[in-house]
Amino acid sequence: MIARIFVYLLLMIVFPCLYVDMRYLRRKRFGRVWVRVLWWLPGFCMAVYTVILAMHRDFAPADTTVLNFYLFLLGMLVVPNFVFALCSVVGLGVKKLFGTRRNYGNHVGLAMVAIHWYVIIYGSTIGFNKIVVRHVDYASADLPEAFDGYRIVQFSDAHVGTYSSDRDYLLAAAIDSINSLRPDMIVFTGDLQNMRPSEVRQHRRVLSSLQAPDGVFSVLGNHDYADYLHPDDPMREPNCREMVSLQRQMGWTLLRNEHRVVRRGADSIVVAGMENDGTSKRSPARGDIAKTLRGTAPGAFVLMLQHDPSCWRRNILPQSRAQLTLSGHTHAMQFVVCGWSPIAFKYREWGGMYYEGDRAINVSTGLGGFLPFRFGVPGEVVVVTLRRKVA
Repeated sequence: MIARIFVYLLLMIVFPCLYVDMRYLRRKRFGRVWVRVLWWLPGFCMAVYTVILAMHRDFAPADTTVLNFYLFLLGMLVVPNFVFALCSVVGLGVKKLFGTRRNYGNHVGLAMVAIHWYVIIYGSTIGFNKIVVRHVDYASADLPEAFDGYRIVQFSDAHVGTYSSDRDYLLAAAIDSINSLRPDMIVFTGDLQNMRPSEVRQHRRVLSSLQAPDGVFSVLGNHDYADYLHPDDPMREPNCREMVSLQRQMGWTLLRNEHRVVRRGADSIVVAGMENDGTSKRSPARGDIAKTLRGTAPGAFVLMLQHDPSCWRRNILPQSRAQLTLSGHTHAMQFVVCGWSPIAFKYREWGGMYYEGDRAINVSTGLGGFLPFRFGVPGEVVVVTLRRKVA
């Protein structure tokens, strides 16, 4: 993870240190050596920290606490320094261009630093600790009458490895919340772990406590495969097999390009689950929609589970009749301001319910995250109520 942006991180660390040193600290009244040493010391330590993390073979260290602490320091020290220095440089240009007496870029930079600190501190504490329940309805003329009012609770992107010993109560609270909603069915739409199934083992008991009359259905997300380990790691395949085994040991019905039929008397619906079907190295295309729906009745109501929402327009809409798709993956980038997230530049459907005619996809913005940070988009549990549309 760090290795991919190593050069940019070093530039972000060094540039503001050098700029402030040359512009301000070398002046006579600030020119004492110890002042300059104190200024450079945090930057030097962050540079060393960056080099150490960049040398790691895998996407992230096995102990994500090391990475999370680094990213917190990056957000609290490096980014504010960079923002201030950048604003100050721009302010100097404006000062020379218009002949002003003051560098107003410094004032803008200080204001932006204050806002940035607020976002980081709030998102890393209160924001990440919040859980909300979102209710949505979906109506279809294809839904059998016996399933009118059927309640599905969806949760996604738990990333349980982030719930360390001081945060495991948050996961327990989320599971209790799901059970208290008394759903007919529970579905999990991928990314149970960060990198390794050992993260899931320590939370297996609480995850096994999920209960619904028609069971718990799940699919794998891109993090649930071994793709975040080094390609030469001999544990890649064993880890993937263990993830599959753990979900089944917990009593979940893991669907891997397959489906199940849920019945109410003579009526039934199909619950179909595809393998992750993304478009990048870290979110590979493993889905097989033909295999997933093979043998389903032509007029059946199909609830499709797919981790990556980009698959909906790319494969699900043109290649199937699946009426409702449940997805996750985006996390809304764990940052939303005024109802907008930067992830909208990459995903057309990134959070909430979207329609294409009578067909729809609900994209959950997730419960947790690889990083313990959320601003403007708390962890969520979604209650989807199916309604029969009268023609």
